[in-house]
Amino acid sequence: MEDETGIIDVVAVAVRRARKGLGLSQEDLALEAGLDRTYVSQVERGTRNCTIIVLARLARALKTTPDRLLVPHKRSRG
Repeated sequence: MEDETGIIDVVAVAVRRARKGLGLSQEDLALEAGLDRTYVSQVERGTRNCTIIVLARLARALKTTPDRLLVPHKRSRG
């Protein structure tokens, strides 16, 4: 099933940005969220459609809320 909404890519970008913003490696994030590092990598590459439970675990580990990981990042003009 195709992701017609683009939400998988939105989550991928949001997770990657939040992780890097906290200075965490994928392995650090995976450990905090109780996930495998390869799973985190797949989420960040947009090749994994994570469940709501996993989204909540990632959000908690990233010190944010799940809804914030579902909002598209607005690029600044420059």
